[in-house]
Amino acid sequence: MNKRFISLILAVVMVMGLTLPSHAEETYSSPKKDSAQLQYQDMLMLFLLPHIDEAVRGHYIHTLKEQPLVYPYFVDVTEVKRVNGFRGFHFIITLEANPTVGPHISVGKDRLVFEVAPTIPGGMVKLVEYKHLKTHELPPHWQNIVK
Repeated sequence: MNKRFISLILAVVMVMGLTLPSHAEETYSSPKKDSAQLQYQDMLMLFLLPHIDEAVRGHYIHTLKEQPLVYPYFVDVTEVKRVNGFRGFHFIITLEANPTVGPHISVGKDRLVFEVAPTIPGGMVKLVEYKHLKTHELPPHWQNIVK
């Protein structure tokens, strides 16, 4: 009888799911509903994500043994400027990213500024500025990846 009770409890817990704490939740708040603006930002992230990843790798290669990942939902567009006036297609885009390792453990916060224009050689995107804003301390069981 005792085994059946424990099995029943385990089954209920598995069906309901456990909410485990995530260090990413401490550093990032997610929007609660969809909007046109959020959809445009998400599409922009798909376009910029390879460039964001490259810049982040270049920074954290000096401090971490494992390279962090940047998930598009952990990036905020903080500013967009249209450089050459109304309906011009030359932009300066400022982002703040929260790179993570493992199960979404944030390693820091970084500001990236990209120039996006059809006249930029080699692919329309150029990293203009990268600034590391904050380093997050890793939990004890992840300290082994710090150089």
